[in-house]
Amino acid sequence: MYIRESRRSYKGKTYINYLLVEAVHTPKGPRQRTVCSLGDLRPRPREEWLKLACKIEDALIGQGELLDADDGEVVDIVGRVRARRACGHRHHEVPADRQPARSPGPGGGLIKVDPTRVATERHREAGPVHVGHQFWHRLGLDEILGDCKLSATVRKLACAMTLNRLIAPCSEHAMPDWVRRTALADILGIDFDALEEDPLYLVLDKLHPHRAAIEAALVARERSLFNLDATVYLYDLTATYFEGQCVRNVKAKRGSSRDHRSDCKQFVVGLVVDREGFPITHEVFAGNTQDRTTLATMLDRLTERTGLQEGATAVVDRGMACDDNIAEIKQRKLNYVVASRQPERDRWLGDFEGTEGFTPVLRQPSLLNAAQKKTAIEVKTCTQGGHTYVLCRSQQRIAKDRAIRSKQEGHLRADIARLMRRVADGKLVKAATINQTIGRLQERYPRVARYFQIAHDPQTATIVCAFDAAKHARAEQLDGCYLIKTDRQDLSGDELWRIYVLLTRAETAFRDMTSPLAERPIFHHIERRTEAHIFLCVLAYHLLIAIEKTLRDQAIHTSWATVRDALKTHQVCTIVLPIADGSCLRIRKAATAAPNVQDLYHRLAISPQIIKPQHSWTTAPA
Repeated sequence: MYIRESRRSYKGKTYINYLLVEAVHTPKGPRQRTVCSLGDLRPRPREEWLKLACKIEDALIGQGELLDADDGEVVDIVGRVRARRACGHRHHEVPADRQPARSPGPGGGLIKVDPTRVATERHREAGPVHVGHQFWHRLGLDEILGDCKLSATVRKLACAMTLNRLIAPCSEHAMPDWVRRTALADILGIDFDALEEDPLYLVLDKLHPHRAAIEAALVARERSLFNLDATVYLYDLTATYFEGQCVRNVKAKRGSSRDHRSDCKQFVVGLVVDREGFPITHEVFAGNTQDRTTLATMLDRLTERTGLQEGATAVVDRGMACDDNIAEIKQRKLNYVVASRQPERDRWLGDFEGTEGFTPVLRQPSLLNAAQKKTAIEVKTCTQGGHTYVLCRSQQRIAKDRAIRSKQEGHLRADIARLMRRVADGKLVKAATINQTIGRLQERYPRVARYFQIAHDPQTATIVCAFDAAKHARAEQLDGCYLIKTDRQDLSGDELWRIYVLLTRAETAFRDMTSPLAERPIFHHIERRTEAHIFLCVLAYHLLIAIEKTLRDQAIHTSWATVRDALKTHQVCTIVLPIADGSCLRIRKAATAAPNVQDLYHRLAISPQIIKPQHSWTTAPA
């Protein structure tokens, strides 16, 4: 229950009334139902309303003895609610399964409980799985899996596995134990006591053939539910590494490792998201795939699974901004916004040096932290050769670029000095070995190696190193500068910059799947199961972004990790009530949620009643 303010205007005067309402389940979803009118609550501060509603609810379900003796306002409200129900307002009655333990026993009479022996048992964490399960149904995932002809048992196990990745990701081997530590058995109505990992592997096998259909149906559902835009597509890639040799997985290859795990095989994951961060489609590539070669495949997947509107805008980072990919985008009658590569940026050095034509980007203050300082961004728009170029300068990025280069230069100089000592001491003699070592240094520090000319002089048996000061100075002039290229002529530099920075949505998706959803490392060695594992992570991310979007629409910029930790305090347990005649009543129900948890449920439009209370009797021995 909670309190809501109601305003009504009549003949130019505004009347304020306060209503006690409760969230109830209906066939159309959660709804608010008025319990009674509270009149004017001015004597009680607004921040105490939720506490007042909790006290009223406790009293109505039989915990009135816990009220303070001097809390006359609560006693008065409870009396009014009970009187209202007694007068025939049947729709306000407390359901029978929520009546207090003082309700009639098996024989129809009242029971006497020994308070010194009252206990609780089988405590299970319920808040996070309750929210995840509600959003599973809100996104229509159970119906979508049903349309794929998956059985009810498979759908429930798939739900449990997806919620595990959302809340406390672990391997399929450890997942049954996690399931038994939560209230999923109560929520899903399945006995998980005998659950093992083998059925979970079979669920992965059953999900794998239906990934495309599930993904397409889920995107359509989210666009309808959240009124999402379908004109901007953000594409980025990451890599995920394996534990083990993975000899049976043809996509497990060694390649450029974003995880700095060059010792492990990996595969590359491409993900397309919309401007709100919702996943649109994903694809798994071999671990040695170059980023620039994946764009055409992802555009094909978009067309097959969700449809690709003519005139939509594809946003990609500089790793895929090659001429072939831009031609591919234009051939499909799409627009593009890309970050130009280094050589193209260098040609605009003269324009970056001046101040003429640059305008500051007006940025909104952070809703999460009003005192947070924003980076100063300046943009300048130029047109050349049918392209629109947006020259961007960031004051904060200047310091970042110089710090990164300075750190790498220090490491490179130290390694060069170490190599010189090894050659001078005779520890490295063969010219081929020395040249290989120089090549490895240049490969290790690509950002700064181009400023150093390193060579081996076989006649003097020394290492010769020359520093290109002019090239270094030119790079310093471009610190904090980057170039955006597009074929759109209808947008200002400010608007094009805002579209480009939406790529952070894709980066956020990968960061969430990497950290909270624990996408890596991969322990599966069969290709279909590794792909199904990634698919589960994507499904969990759909739930995560839907939860955060629901809160963000109410100006609550709270991460899922923070919400999850707050919800953990809400549990389901069994209350054990020993009766005077030797019998025992057990009531399985959810605890009363803390005020902050109730507020989260209210914001997410979720009922705090996780399960219907269940009563069981143990009769006294004869």
